[in-house]
Amino acid sequence: MRERARSIGDKTRRSEDLLEAAESLALELGGVRFITLAPVTERAGLHRTGVRRYYASKEELLLELAERGWRQWRDNVKAAVDGRAGLGPREVAAALSETLAAMPVFCDLLTHVGVSLEGDVDIERARRYKTNSFAAHDEMVDALDRGSGMTADQIRALVAAAMAFAATFWQVSRPTPTLAALYEQVPAWGHVALDFAPRLRLLLEATAVGLVETLPPGNGGHALGGQLAEPSGPA
Repeated sequence: MRERARSIGDKTRRSEDLLEAAESLALELGGVRFITLAPVTERAGLHRTGVRRYYASKEELLLELAERGWRQWRDNVKAAVDGRAGLGPREVAAALSETLAAMPVFCDLLTHVGVSLEGDVDIERARRYKTNSFAAHDEMVDALDRGSGMTADQIRALVAAAMAFAATFWQVSRPTPTLAALYEQVPAWGHVALDFAPRLRLLLEATAVGLVETLPPGNGGHALGGQLAEPSGPA
């Protein structure tokens, strides 16, 4: 069991240890919905009450993990398009889908952030999540805008679609034990649970191509009946 953190650096490391413990347990258990604080604290090497010095609740811990996920996704997308120019819609879709598929816990969290996590923390923590996730989102859009022939409006719409697809498909691709048993009995129902990455890429590519055709430069959100008139971004 580790001693109590004294310095700011020690506290930062303890906080990161808790996030890494939560992420590893989510991967092992099949999703963040199975996470509880006691196993996270134990894996991080802290006393069972130690987590409360860093995160007030499980929801706050998971929201922090989601916020970190936004930074990682931004960095991964920027690395994927760094030094490239004139990318077409299919290539932009591939950059988004491949980087998302490599972050399964973040895909899972995209569901829970909007459903519960943001609403179950105090307003200042929710504000910090919104501020930092929107900043990461905007940096990612800017990087894709510079490296591709798509407009910023098209890219924002595509990122919103990527988030929605990833959140939904990840949940479907990780069936509960009951559903897994049912899919063994009726394989025709279960095939959708087995192809997360290719399904995500296929539908994102189709969406990207469609956006280029239906949301031409200069039309903003009006080309889709005003649906994109307001900036899209994190949940």
